[in-house]
Amino acid sequence: MQNYKIAVIAGDGIGPDVIAEGKKVLEGIARLDGSFSVEFTDFPWGCEYYLKNGCMMPENGLDILKDFDAIYLGAVGYPGVPDDVSLQGLLLKIRRGFDQYINLRPVKLLQGAPCPLKDVSEKDIDMVVVRENSEGEYANVGARLYPGTEQEVALQTGVFSRKGCERVIRYAYELAKKEGKTLTNISKANALGYSMVFWNEIFAEVGKDYPEVKTSSLMVDAASMFFVKDPKRFQIVVTSNLFGDIITDLGAAIAGGMGLAAGANLNPERKFPSMFEPIHGSAPDIAGQGLANPLAAIWSVSQMLDFFGHEDWGQKVIAAIETLLCEKQTLTPDLGGTAKTSDIGAAILEILQR
Repeated sequence: MQNYKIAVIAGDGIGPDVIAEGKKVLEGIARLDGSFSVEFTDFPWGCEYYLKNGCMMPENGLDILKDFDAIYLGAVGYPGVPDDVSLQGLLLKIRRGFDQYINLRPVKLLQGAPCPLKDVSEKDIDMVVVRENSEGEYANVGARLYPGTEQEVALQTGVFSRKGCERVIRYAYELAKKEGKTLTNISKANALGYSMVFWNEIFAEVGKDYPEVKTSSLMVDAASMFFVKDPKRFQIVVTSNLFGDIITDLGAAIAGGMGLAAGANLNPERKFPSMFEPIHGSAPDIAGQGLANPLAAIWSVSQMLDFFGHEDWGQKVIAAIETLLCEKQTLTPDLGGTAKTSDIGAAILEILQR
């Protein structure tokens, strides 16, 4: 029997609330399947850890995590800890340290999910955004000159390597080819004459190896408009770190809200563990009150199952979430229900067992 070792960093705010439900679902699926088991190891890292220890995770944190099959992350952020400290000290440290260069975010309107767009059906919002996840605008290269003076200058440098751009673009082409879908490249080459022109050139070069994939290219501002006005034009999307971060939050807004938004940080070669997470914030104001919606955390379990090769269970989890949304019997307050966070995992398992 395959035993998957999963490192759990529940993190801050509602992180522990939603991750508990995801763990419940994954353990339940392992019991139902019988061919694999899961073993969780919890780590108390995050902002509370930072306030006690002066760091978001131990210095040897990556060494501790490197032998796990996957990492399951809840949420990061808490009042009193600057956002740049929490992000750089945990999430980005893991992404870079484990070369999780693919960020995979489904933007899919599920049956029964709320949508702010009128005259839009489930078939109109069904895309996957492939976001570069290890360099680009988030490489954290720069400087502050003459701090505290009138001459103060802040420099922030984006880092776009040929290897970094090519591998994420090729991943997107491969995904589009495998699924028989179109591929849209999103950039901003008119204003960013070095980095984005370079990106677009590599997109065209790699495209020569995939003549069967139908492609298009859009500026990020135009793409943002079409996400709202004509989302059905997007199937597979590839873009840089910053643009991907922004447009996937926009995607979440049109596909049911942040409570239904999941993300995978992948090291496709599996040299290091990949990391799976709901992409919502830590919402410390409602932590521990049973109000948080754990469906994004459960959706990220679906992504983890896909990555482990259990795509059938991954699809069943998505179908169970849709059933839950359509039946409207067990929903958290953000979706118009009265259920507690702790009710959702059991409800999903009950649906899976039908």
